[in-house]
Amino acid sequence: MGESKRKKEAKANEKFIFERDNYKFMIIGLAVIAFGFIFMAGGGSDDPDVFNPEIFSWRRIRLAPTVVLIGFAIEIYAILLKPKSAK
Repeated sequence: MGESKRKKEAKANEKFIFERDNYKFMIIGLAVIAFGFIFMAGGGSDDPDVFNPEIFSWRRIRLAPTVVLIGFAIEIYAILLKPKSAK
């Protein structure tokens, strides 16, 4: 009987690793990463014998990887963000 009481107390003292702000930044980071991959999409050709120079556009070569890296930076920030209510 005493063991189940300890389990209940331990369960009551359990907390999430991250707080609400951390999860908000994680979702924002995932959305930014998704937009980066969306920017990379397209530019192919239906006919393999035809070359499409659109695959080397500025959006796919420079902008999309930069957006993805910014999204990863947001994710790192979300993980390292300190909780406000440190008791």
